[in-house]
Amino acid sequence: MGQMLGSYNARNVDLYMDDKPTFNHQDGFAVERKQREMVVPEDHLVSAKIPPKYRDYCSDHLLEYQVCRYNKWPMLYKCAHEKHNYLNCEHQDYVLRMKEFERERRLRIRENRLVGVA
Repeated sequence: MGQMLGSYNARNVDLYMDDKPTFNHQDGFAVERKQREMVVPEDHLVSAKIPPKYRDYCSDHLLEYQVCRYNKWPMLYKCAHEKHNYLNCEHQDYVLRMKEFERERRLRIRENRLVGVA
């Protein structure tokens, strides 16, 4: 079983952090939702020696930050803008993942409620 994430009620619907979404990404939305895509190809991340745990939707910002660090060494304070962009992207990604986790939890609760009625 994966690590717990989110609220205590996630246990009631057997939802864990590493679970893949079980519902259509469009369920519950009137407007078309665009699927998230990786900006940087996997082979670029491998060649840049980015560890697998950092290969996420913010890897393009991480690459910019790493290039800046390489070019500006030892004056790393000149890369503050790139670092801020990367950390801001990581925060926004975290918030989006929490929203998707909560959406999955609520849809599972709804599904259990509807199955229980039938």
